[in-house]
Amino acid sequence: MHGDSDFATAFALDPKTGEAKPLGRAATGGKNGVRQALDPSGKYLVVANYSSGSVAVLPIGPDGALKDQHQLVQLPGEPGPHKVEQQSSHPHDIVFDPSGRFVLVPDKGLDRVFVFRFDGATGKLTPTAQGSVQSRPGAGPRHVAFHPKLPIVWVLNELNSTMATYQFDPESGSLKPLQVITTLPTDFTGNSTAAEIAVSPDGRFVYGSNRGHDSVAIYAANAEGLLSPVGWQSTQGGGPRFIGLDPSGHFLNAANEQGDNVVTFKVDAGSGKLTPTGRTSRTEAR
Repeated sequence: MHGDSDFATAFALDPKTGEAKPLGRAATGGKNGVRQALDPSGKYLVVANYSSGSVAVLPIGPDGALKDQHQLVQLPGEPGPHKVEQQSSHPHDIVFDPSGRFVLVPDKGLDRVFVFRFDGATGKLTPTAQGSVQSRPGAGPRHVAFHPKLPIVWVLNELNSTMATYQFDPESGSLKPLQVITTLPTDFTGNSTAAEIAVSPDGRFVYGSNRGHDSVAIYAANAEGLLSPVGWQSTQGGGPRFIGLDPSGHFLNAANEQGDNVVTFKVDAGSGKLTPTGRTSRTEAR
């Protein structure tokens, strides 16, 4: 994706050298495609157009090249109360459910999480009977993650720094709210927004990054998927916009947008707590 542009670009990677070869670009039908997801068959790319308030589906050719979007869905609803961040629809993520039959779209501007059925044969989206579930006013749903085993969805709300837990119906695609919990310590009185969510491979721990408190919130998930706070770990830099676990779940990397660094933490398998490894990569231009 390309910031405020209206196209996506595909690349082919050389398996030996890792060199990326451009395969061309295709129209997304909207501006600022912030997130994208491949359907399980690898035949379609679904894109969240943040600035335009739309979701696009782009076919993928046999060679991996993208074709212009063949479906564009506008997201309906009333904007939230935040006068700056919620003037219109702002879809911020695209996530397929484990079956690949549903697509979840958290909309930061409308305080909603939309759910669509996805037809793998045609590459078309249709709203579920529920259509969407509304968050608290001003929450600003940003990113979504599924429990790896349970029909549970966690939604990180950017604007009010909360993590919401939903029960997911794998037949209808409907969402039922179960819990809302803060991402911040009770003694923190400053300004902060939540950014990224990560889930351990076994589903026992959930992590959310805080920009302002500059930390990773650590939660333990019980047998029903409900969360309880374990603690907070400083990311050793300002504005942790992205966090991610390695495939084994043994390490977490935090990318500090304002700190111009990526910091690596070791994950304690028993508690989920994070310990700095001492490995830090600088990212600013030299």
